Parts: sequence; structure tokens; C-alpha cells
Amino acid sequence: MKYFTLFLFIIFFSSCQFFDKQIPSENELLQKELKSINWKEVDEYPSFVDCNQIEGKAERQKCFFQFLTEMIQEKIRIDTLASLYPELDTIEVKVTVFPNSRIQFEPLFSKDSVAYDKVKIDSILKRRLVGFPKVNPAIKRGIPVKTQFILPVILKVE
Repeated sequence: MKYFTLFLFIIFFSSCQFFDKQIPSENELLQKELKSINWKEVDEYPSFVDCNQIEGKAERQKCFFQFLTEMIQEKIRIDTLASLYPELDTIEVKVTVFPNSRIQFEPLFSKDSVAYDKVKIDSILKRRLVGFPKVNPAIKRGIPVKTQFILPVILKVE
């Protein structure tokens, strides 16, 4: 009986350490989870309906960028951009896809491109880059999110 009492005494005091552990607060758990998320990557890239049937994240991403680049090139090829600036063969366009499926285009210019009328080029792009098919926004943890990327658009195709 003496050993049994000693045994119960040891179990009772050693088990108390299990009750002393602090349970993390909701805020601590939230902060830990937020730090573990890679905010620079999305679970699903934006896509057009034509790309939705493609299996695999990388292939669907490639389809989206290829389709978008081809559409931009087709829309600005018929304009006077190439004739206004014959030395301009490629222009970088910042593309923003918003969670509500809206697309925004903004031309980017390097420091050595001061010879170009940036306002005129921006105006031409805004006028021509309309009427795109519906785009599905990028998805992060099941939620539509805003994404931005830079596309090099070739103006001169030889």
C-alpha cells in the first residue's frame, strides 16, 4: 500500500505539468499561420476559359500568358504604334488582374526611353486593349486575389 500511495503521489505531481502548459491565443495562432503563408505565390494562376481544361498548374499558367500575349499583340498590331516608333520593337506591359476579373494594362518604360511620347503610347494601349474575354482571377487559399505581372510584348514580328 505504501508503494501504491507513493506511486499515486508521483503520478499526481508529475501530471500537473501537463496542466501548466499555456494554450496559444487566437491571435498567436493567426500570426503563426500568416507567417507560414508564401504571399508571393498563388495556388491557381489567373486563367481564360480556353485554358481551364488544361491539366497541371504550370501548363495552365503557360496557356494564360501565351493567350494574353497573343491577344495584346493582335490588338496593337493593327494600330500605328509600330509606324510612330519604328525603332521600338518590344514594350513591357504591366498587367493587373483584379479579384473581380477586371484587367488593367500599363506600359512600362525604361530610363533610356525618353524619346517616346509615353502619354501617346499609354493612350493607344488603353484604347486598343479592351474587349478581352472573361478572365478568372488568381486564387490563394480559395479566395480570388489581385495579381500583377510584366509581359514583354513584341511589336515587330519579322
